[in-house]
Amino acid sequence: MAEETQQEHRLTLTEVIDALVADGIVDAAEGARFTQERRYHKGDTHPIIVIAEQRWKSLLPPHRLLDLDHLTQWLAKWCGLQYMHVDPLKINISGVTEVMSISYATRFRILPVEVTASEVVIATAEPYQRAWEAEMLPILRKDIRRVISNPDDITRFQVEFYNLAKSIKGAMKKGDVAGGASNFEQLVELGKGNKQFDANDQHIVTIVDWLWQYAFEQRASDIHVEPRRDLGIVRFRIDGVLHQVYQIPMTVLKAMTSRIKILGRMDVIEKRRPQDGRIKTRTPDGQEVELRLSTLPTAFGEKLVMRIFDPEVLVRDFSELGFAPEESTQWNEMASRPNGIILVTGPTGSGKTVTLYSTLKHLATPEVNVCTLEDPIEMIEGSFNQVQILPDIGMGFAEGIRSLMRQDPDIIMVGEIRDLETADLAIQAALTGHLVLSTLHTNDAPSAMTRLTDLGVPSYLLSATVLGVMAQRLVRTLCPKCKQAGGMRAEDEAAWNALVAPWKSSKPAQLYHPVGCLDCRMTGYKGRVGIYEIMPLSNEIKRLVASGAELAKLREQAMREGMKPLRIAGAKKVAAGLTTIAEIIKVAPPMLETGSP
Repeated sequence: MAEETQQEHRLTLTEVIDALVADGIVDAAEGARFTQERRYHKGDTHPIIVIAEQRWKSLLPPHRLLDLDHLTQWLAKWCGLQYMHVDPLKINISGVTEVMSISYATRFRILPVEVTASEVVIATAEPYQRAWEAEMLPILRKDIRRVISNPDDITRFQVEFYNLAKSIKGAMKKGDVAGGASNFEQLVELGKGNKQFDANDQHIVTIVDWLWQYAFEQRASDIHVEPRRDLGIVRFRIDGVLHQVYQIPMTVLKAMTSRIKILGRMDVIEKRRPQDGRIKTRTPDGQEVELRLSTLPTAFGEKLVMRIFDPEVLVRDFSELGFAPEESTQWNEMASRPNGIILVTGPTGSGKTVTLYSTLKHLATPEVNVCTLEDPIEMIEGSFNQVQILPDIGMGFAEGIRSLMRQDPDIIMVGEIRDLETADLAIQAALTGHLVLSTLHTNDAPSAMTRLTDLGVPSYLLSATVLGVMAQRLVRTLCPKCKQAGGMRAEDEAAWNALVAPWKSSKPAQLYHPVGCLDCRMTGYKGRVGIYEIMPLSNEIKRLVASGAELAKLREQAMREGMKPLRIAGAKKVAAGLTTIAEIIKVAPPMLETGSP
């Protein structure tokens, strides 16, 4: 329908139902019955919201549920306007809120979503209400482009965007932009004023609360609050990828950092050295969440990173973490041994901590004493005893192990083996009847043996104590709602051969590709899953380790005994339709040539 021919009016329920019936989406009799039932309803709810509540399915293939997003897309097509999903991560909130007041936006049910040099983009769910456009044109002196958006999103973000912008402005009025000596490039400006914001000011409290709630909602794993020369930047890491969220005036950012440091029981005055802290809070739906805080002095001030830990990960089954049945069996067999050392390897952010915590959670029965040494403690868990490493007072990993050995432990988790002293003490703990779990930073499982040898650990002690090694990575998983199946194209075949070489793995009949939908924020991916390379130390591998065999021979023997390299584990996830070849190639290290596997 050409929306320009319509007179000024708000959409009515009858009008929308008739249009859905005319397009063959809703049954005529069902539409007429519903319209008759609602004829006396005088509510101010948008018609497509009322229709979405009925949970009807479209009569047109593939018979999708007529939810609010689907109806909004239909409305845009019906009235001839572009559809836009309002994604706050892609909107300059401070810029769009300058276009009009919140009272004006609320009055006409509109929301500015983009401002460029030549035009202003306004989201609306009322295509035939245009009086505001004529009023705004001479004021803005720019073209106005209207787009159709979800009416619930418009109402929600009217409140969130304008409240955030109001808090930023309110905070700015209470201070001076010179604000503090922690920015090296602004030291010469101290004479202009040195007013500081109050970290407990209500505007600052509002901004910090918004930041956390929005991060929880967007499934962020980390929040980065980063000072720059003129502005502060807030970024979220979502499924392993950083996204810029907002730009904040530097003085407001410093007050936010102070507020968070106060809540994390950190030294607010100290800005010259790194600090760690933690906060326990709740999501809007009441779920408890832990945040681990870390500050770092930079050229422009204190950088703050908040890592968000979901306590639910500790109760997840190994299959939910990405373990295949045979991998879960191998891992559980190693973890059920009464003594020895189990190592988990991989780079930072590869999920090692979650694997260890989940394993300890399964092992921590009332009959055993489980103790951990961590730097820092990642998540607080009541079923085992956690010790924070404090090198400043002489409490390192080595000193911690010595102390724990006098605490009658059964199972010990050492956060990381970084030096020979820690490695020696971990080995002594294993030799005296304890199960020790720890991490190393190596590319694959066999490299852990050579890494410990390089630290100075005797080969015969490694072969006597190490039960097994597991290397792991995290890969993004395809969004289950929008992933698309397709055949093996020429470029896919070349990528597959590069992925599994030198192994000769059969090609999958079809691959799945990322598409993008509202559920995955148009990325095509939602969530992450682990891929694993497990190397139990068999008698033959122990013999090779004890004899000081080179890495290539260790890897060859492990693969001969059934160890699946990370890329092969990833290829299985690709064949199962969970992820893509590109993800595996990006994350998993290439396999080195060996003999026949």
